[in-house]
Amino acid sequence: MIGDEGRVTTGAELDALYGAPVPRSRIKEVDHVHPLYRPFIERSPFMVLATAGPGGLDASPRGDAAGFVHIEDERTLLLPDRRGNNRIDSLRNIVEDPRVALLFLIPGVDETLRVNGDAEILAGPDLLARFAVGGQAPRSVLRIRVRSVYFQCARALLRSELWSPGARVARHELPSVGAILTDISRATIDGAEYDARQPALMAATLY
Repeated sequence: MIGDEGRVTTGAELDALYGAPVPRSRIKEVDHVHPLYRPFIERSPFMVLATAGPGGLDASPRGDAAGFVHIEDERTLLLPDRRGNNRIDSLRNIVEDPRVALLFLIPGVDETLRVNGDAEILAGPDLLARFAVGGQAPRSVLRIRVRSVYFQCARALLRSELWSPGARVARHELPSVGAILTDISRATIDGAEYDARQPALMAATLY
């Protein structure tokens, strides 16, 4: 029984609140990269990698040219880890807990693809060389053993109007990265200088 505050605390209460799953929501889930799911990975230039570990949860954006997540076979994906800020929260989680979840997006397409599996971190030189861009190899590659794959319906992206030109937000309407760093660091970081050199820094360290 859900209390006066409306807090839901059991699976039974959830079932009573939402009812049974729509049958097709179960049918669409498979344990491998189905041939009709392949294009959603091959055409995606952006995905979110979710991990969990003793230190907490992490959802990390990953992006590159479409197809940057390589389908090795129907049960194996390879994800190169490109240059970043070296926090490596996702990788630290994977070392402790291999479970991962991936959400693939394709610009202009309202359905998304979800993949769940287990990941391991590889750093063999031959494998890294396979994923070099402009002579720059990734530091590591995630090999993901696929456990489940299914598409997510379009409702979330339709409600958000994510791909609508009218929904775009001008970058200057939000705080700049430099402004955030200045405020949080209590002015020990010169945010104006950071903002001025950020475009060149991004271009020089993209890979």
